[in-house]
Amino acid sequence: MSSIRYAPAVILGRGVRLAARLRRAGGGSAVPGLVVNRVAPRFLGDVLSSFPEGLVVVSGSSGKSTTTKMLVEILEAHGKRIFTNPSTANISQGLTSALLERSSLTGRIDADLAVLEMDEGHGALLSGRFRAALVLLTNVMTDQIDRFHDAEKVQAMLGRIAARSTGSVVLNGDDALLGRLNPTAEVVRFGVTGEVLAQAPRGLGYAETSTARIDDGVLVTAVAGRDATIVVGGAALTVRLPARGIHYAVDAAGALAAAQRLLGTAFDAALATAALAAMEPVFGRGEIVRVQGQDVEFVLVQNPASFQLNVDELDERLDRVMVAMGSDVRDPSYFWPVDASRIGTAAIVSGSKADEIALQLVYQGVEVERIEPDLAVALDAFLALPTPAHGIKTIVFTADSMRRIRSHLGLS
Repeated sequence: MSSIRYAPAVILGRGVRLAARLRRAGGGSAVPGLVVNRVAPRFLGDVLSSFPEGLVVVSGSSGKSTTTKMLVEILEAHGKRIFTNPSTANISQGLTSALLERSSLTGRIDADLAVLEMDEGHGALLSGRFRAALVLLTNVMTDQIDRFHDAEKVQAMLGRIAARSTGSVVLNGDDALLGRLNPTAEVVRFGVTGEVLAQAPRGLGYAETSTARIDDGVLVTAVAGRDATIVVGGAALTVRLPARGIHYAVDAAGALAAAQRLLGTAFDAALATAALAAMEPVFGRGEIVRVQGQDVEFVLVQNPASFQLNVDELDERLDRVMVAMGSDVRDPSYFWPVDASRIGTAAIVSGSKADEIALQLVYQGVEVERIEPDLAVALDAFLALPTPAHGIKTIVFTADSMRRIRSHLGLS
């Protein structure tokens, strides 16, 4: 609920945000939330509980950002006023900072409901401070081994988040670890058919894939590049995806399942598919950016599974690829299980872990033409290369390198 007692904290947080942005353009996104969480620890939970139609939480190892954006686009197409966390600010201080951007001095936000991506760990820690109308869980993968030492730990965290739903839990029915959760709320499943799963011989990256396919819920029945067929409520929908790959079709299935559950009889399949077709990719997730008069595709890889899935979708004929690994990868051997041979030729390898990822690429038969640890120098050199003979220039990067590249290019 809103309260005038939060006015001093909101004013302080906005002052901190202004000071941070004056000091460094585009900076300070998490600092205001950190301050407000310290001086008003109940602010985040109270504001999250204040939306008339409730809170929707999206969490899981991978696919959170894209699934969240898909769901927001579908709901807004149906006329809903949505508050969501921009720039994938999915940890507690980032969530609070996002709330500060829209809230009144009393902590009220003019929206029907909130649809928020939450980091698994932070979502579990915050779980005692919110109740959700719906929780959407994407998957459990081997991810961030410095934080989450095993998949069962992530499963337990997601279980704590799911337990906060008072309405429905929408979960990936092909993920065996999610399938073992036993939330008290009604469970709605989404997934793929056996034929679609067979298109991904390495699997979809889950820590454990269910041996049985779901026979109800929302099902992906066909995928070809950016086009998918998804069955919702018995009707086969033709869906245009924001980027290539079965994993994006699974994200769309999750978003459609959640939207159908939230909207009930008001769910309009035509509106939903049109919203997905018009959606721009989340930054870094198959995003194509116009830079210095040329198109460049950004491909973010965050864990071995996402690295493999995204590399497998690259066109083997690409001849202008840059690979950048940053300081967010503490132990580069984390990515050694990934077969990156499809890259073929890496024009430039860069980032603070350039030597390590270059070594992996060379061992896997990838020709590395240049190693340049200085990311700014590497990026400028890559953009100066001639236009590729096939496709467009493509940058495969980890999160740290993504942030630095976007900053260097002046992208928000």
